[in-house]
Amino acid sequence: MNSSCISGAVGQGVADLVLASIPLAWYGDDFTGATDTLSVVARAGLRTVLFLRVPTPAQQHAVGALDAVGIAGTARSLTPEAMRQELLPVQQFFAQLRPRVVHYKLCSTWDSAAHVGNLHVAMHALLPAVQSKWVPMVGGQPSLGRYCAFSHLFAQAGAGGAVQRIDRHPTMAEHPVTPMRESDLRLHLATQGFMHMRHVHLPCYALGPQDVDAIQTQWLEQLPQDADAMPVLFDATEPAQLHMLGKVLWQRALSQRVLALGSSSVAQALIAYWQTLPSAQQPVAVAATGDAVVKPRQPGPAFVFAGSLSPVTAQQIEAAHSYRRIHVDAARLLHDHAYAQAVVVEASEALAQGHHTLVYTRPQSCDVADRLPQAQAADLARQSALLVAQVLQRKAQLQPAFAVRRIGIAGGDTSSHITRALDMWALSYASRLAEGVTLCTIHSNQPAFDGAEIMLKGGQVGDVDLLQRFAQE
Repeated sequence: MNSSCISGAVGQGVADLVLASIPLAWYGDDFTGATDTLSVVARAGLRTVLFLRVPTPAQQHAVGALDAVGIAGTARSLTPEAMRQELLPVQQFFAQLRPRVVHYKLCSTWDSAAHVGNLHVAMHALLPAVQSKWVPMVGGQPSLGRYCAFSHLFAQAGAGGAVQRIDRHPTMAEHPVTPMRESDLRLHLATQGFMHMRHVHLPCYALGPQDVDAIQTQWLEQLPQDADAMPVLFDATEPAQLHMLGKVLWQRALSQRVLALGSSSVAQALIAYWQTLPSAQQPVAVAATGDAVVKPRQPGPAFVFAGSLSPVTAQQIEAAHSYRRIHVDAARLLHDHAYAQAVVVEASEALAQGHHTLVYTRPQSCDVADRLPQAQAADLARQSALLVAQVLQRKAQLQPAFAVRRIGIAGGDTSSHITRALDMWALSYASRLAEGVTLCTIHSNQPAFDGAEIMLKGGQVGDVDLLQRFAQE
């Protein structure tokens, strides 16, 4: 075996209508990322839905039998203790559901820290739901311009942009909450508490799945008895590599239920392998990846809220010529109630007049010094969610028969809070607007929003004309 592959360590009940044993369940640590995995799974023909909290039996009954189950959450923006509280009911639900693979879906840029969105805390919170100490982590997502080579992460700066090492990426290196200052994911994760880490680097892919699997067994035999997990970081730079990753992951999951960490590339890897199996050997019926039939666009004006500071989102805002654009001062939104209410009135009346409406909080200057302090970022996300809910509710009051049926949110942290503010309990797949950008159908307890369409977009994804197309298509 190639010696370059051998790495040293680096410091509520389940309703009957949901299958008793399904191949895949995932938790997304923010809502935009969770919808990307929803898209990957749905486009392969699996019956799936993304719940926005652990579902009640009534909610499970409402969606029927499923092949894969997702839960979207906010762990990415939480402290370690808050993460444990958030993930405990998820772990208990997954333990009852008994999926072969539990996927902790994290951001493809791996931005996280010891004090917020700690991935070591996430791993340990979900480990009781599975059986194996082997925890594969897929470092890259090539389809999204995220590449992991020799454990170093690289990311494309927007659609068609230059690929940059993550600690030199113009946005992620200066993220307002979790700036990425280290490109070696082993070192980055070690600061969060990861121990007994191993890695599978690019030369290993020449060995084939059997030898790579044998290496995993060897490492597990060497694992100290008191260790409760052995995380293994897999490089990923090409889509073709995901098939082998999926084979290794699935064959191990057949004997012991497995927890995997990574972006949507975890689901992509499993599906890539399942698609090569004869129908009788597939865990569920898997189709060739494609798009569902595009439904007619919901009538009426679109409403978009952009809370992302990303230059990619800034370009999309600039190109959104069909919208009535309303710039909001983030600091005033936090501290000036009268100002916030004036924005609500302006935006809701623009919608009532039939205008596509875009509200955005991006600073007029792109300088890092002009951004809100990290401590206020979470408060801004919550206040933004309240503003969006008030805009949509006021529009519904102005025109009860014509509630907004097409909603767009740019910014993962903002999305998590907004979906809960609108009393949504699940999302189902409608179509894909761009790589990493999913259009979903809302399941809400509020009739004004139930059945409406929503786009949840991370700050870094989508082409320049995405928002413009969202209004017109």
